[in-house]
Amino acid sequence: MGRAEEVLAALERLRAEDVPTHGGRTLAYVYDSGIAEADELGRRALAMFGASNGLDPTAFPSLRRMEADLVADARRLFHGTPDMVGTATSGGTESILLAVKTARDAAGVDDPVIVVPTTIHAAFHKACAYFGVERVAVPVDPATFRADPAAMASAMDAHAGRVVLTAVSAPSYAHGVIDPVVEVAAAARERGVRCHVDACVGGWVLPWADVGQPWAFDADGVTSLSADLHKYAYTPKGVSLLLHATPELRRAQFFASADWPGYTMLNSTVQSTKSGGPLAAAWAVTRYFGDEGYARLVRTVLDGTAAVVRCVEEIEHLRVVAPPDSTLVAVAADEVCDVFTICDLMGERGWFVQPQMAFAGAPATLHVSLSAATAASVPEFLTALAESVEEAVRRGPIEVDAGLREAAASLDPATLDDAAFDLLLDMAGLDSGGEEGLEAPERMGPVNALLDVAPSRLREALLAAFLDRLTR
Repeated sequence: MGRAEEVLAALERLRAEDVPTHGGRTLAYVYDSGIAEADELGRRALAMFGASNGLDPTAFPSLRRMEADLVADARRLFHGTPDMVGTATSGGTESILLAVKTARDAAGVDDPVIVVPTTIHAAFHKACAYFGVERVAVPVDPATFRADPAAMASAMDAHAGRVVLTAVSAPSYAHGVIDPVVEVAAAARERGVRCHVDACVGGWVLPWADVGQPWAFDADGVTSLSADLHKYAYTPKGVSLLLHATPELRRAQFFASADWPGYTMLNSTVQSTKSGGPLAAAWAVTRYFGDEGYARLVRTVLDGTAAVVRCVEEIEHLRVVAPPDSTLVAVAADEVCDVFTICDLMGERGWFVQPQMAFAGAPATLHVSLSAATAASVPEFLTALAESVEEAVRRGPIEVDAGLREAAASLDPATLDDAAFDLLLDMAGLDSGGEEGLEAPERMGPVNALLDVAPSRLREALLAAFLDRLTR
């Protein structure tokens, strides 16, 4: 075996420990069309342009052309006018970071604020933390988990003169429902506030679905929109689009600096150097599928989603939290079992599903992101789910020690040092690591149950400490 073969074999051994990226059994993080030819095309395009650099579009005009083509696709799909402009980014989080930064810089106000529903993606939290923007989180309708337009408008009024952006989801990640984009965008327009639509998940689904309401630039008052290609356009990671209704709205997104002796830095995104591979792969895969291909894929995944919803409602002890508008389903359990145990048991059966913690009076849920490749295996998935629920009922819900619960409620993470975090991680079942390094437990259910009762700030601090130790 040659050196190259040895290295590739080592990579295969490393990859064996990961959740599968294809086959439709990983119901978060990855999206699989199930079309092997499209996957191979994407990989070849990724490799072909992997060494190109998006830093300078004059040096690599191919990348500029491919970006323009993808933006033109989005203009048509999202009802943009000829004035709509767009930029390719590394993913939804970068698109959202740039949307918030652009709104902040364009407004030029002291103590800027964004007004968002509590269900908005945490990437907006990150943007606020990075860019010194206050986040005003407005409670959603407790029955539908959708943004409350009247409450959003009131929050904008309460912070008049400081609000630089409001945002809604199409759909929300946690519950899979579309916010009332028309009403929120209208309220923002009346107040001279920008309105962003986070369509990172729904962008390459909703144009071929029967949504029944405007949710993109056809909603008057929408000024920007983000849509990921590496989700339901089924392209290799990572590429997203950030779109603005006009060039004027995008202007503050750009960064330039000539105040040093090197080349004049000019960037449209957070990154300077960036591989052209993901952009080329996205261009290739979207050309491969076209509208007809995406229409078929969307119908497949929506049919699969509908089947999951129907059958979950027939499984005793489970319920769908909100009827989904797209491809994401949130499932809650009753008091005789818990979703954290169910997630572990599904993992043992070869299905990766994601636990979501309780929030603002809503229960902890099991999150399912379906993709086209999952649809054919929905009966197997539902069988595994029913078996996992039956086993979880036999085991009973996880009981968090009363002392741990009390400690979690009273601790202030700002007062804890490294040794205290090591102790807390050990108590939570997340070994803080010895000479052999940190390892996560085989079953995360008890850990997640404890994190579920911890206040959000402590939960954040504990997981940050865990990540710190995991990467030491």
